[in-house]
Amino acid sequence: MAIATELMINEEIRDREVRVIDENGDQLGIMSIQQALSLAEERGYDLAKIQPSAKPPVCKLLDYDKYRYEQAKRERENRKNQRVVETKEVQLSATIEENDVNTKAKTAMRFLEGGDKVKVSIRFRGRQITHSEIGKKVMDDFAERCKDVSMVERRPVLDGRNMVMILAPKAAKASFAERKAKKEAESREKVSSETKE
Repeated sequence: MAIATELMINEEIRDREVRVIDENGDQLGIMSIQQALSLAEERGYDLAKIQPSAKPPVCKLLDYDKYRYEQAKRERENRKNQRVVETKEVQLSATIEENDVNTKAKTAMRFLEGGDKVKVSIRFRGRQITHSEIGKKVMDDFAERCKDVSMVERRPVLDGRNMVMILAPKAAKASFAERKAKKEAESREKVSSETKE
C-alpha cells in the first residue's frame, strides 16, 4: 500500500466515515471520523489518510513525525545513490601534434575513470573539410589511446564542419555471474591445494 508524501492527518480529515487500519496493518473496519480520532488518541498515534480516493477513504494509525523522518531519510538515500553521468568534451584538430594528443588523451582518460562520457570533436577549418579522412584517422588513434578505460559509444560522424565521436567508460563492475564464477574457482583452488598438503 503506497503512502503519499504529504498526508492529511487528524483534524484535517473531513470525511464522515473512514476505513481504519491499525499500526500493525490489521483492519479495524469502517467507523465515524470521531471514533477513529478518539481511537488514535487513545493509542497515542496520529490518524493519517493514506488512500483518499477509496470509498470510504482508508486511514491508518501511525506516528506521523516518525513517518516524515523515514520519508526524508529514504529521499536522502535515493539522492546519495544517484550518479549523474556528465558528458565532457575534448577538442582536437586535424593537424594536432603528438604531445597535444597525449595531453588530451590523459585528460579524457581522467574524465572516463571518473565515470563521465567524453565527446571528442574536430572542427575542420577552411579546406580541411575536403580531407575528412585525416580527421577520422586522428579520431581512431585517439580512441585507441583511450581503449583501456573506454569503449566507443558512437563512431566518428561528420556533422557539418565538425566530426564527433563519443567515448563511454568501460563497465568497471563485473556482473554477479562473473563474480560468483570467480569466487567458486578460487574456493576450488583452495580446496585442491589443501588436499594436496
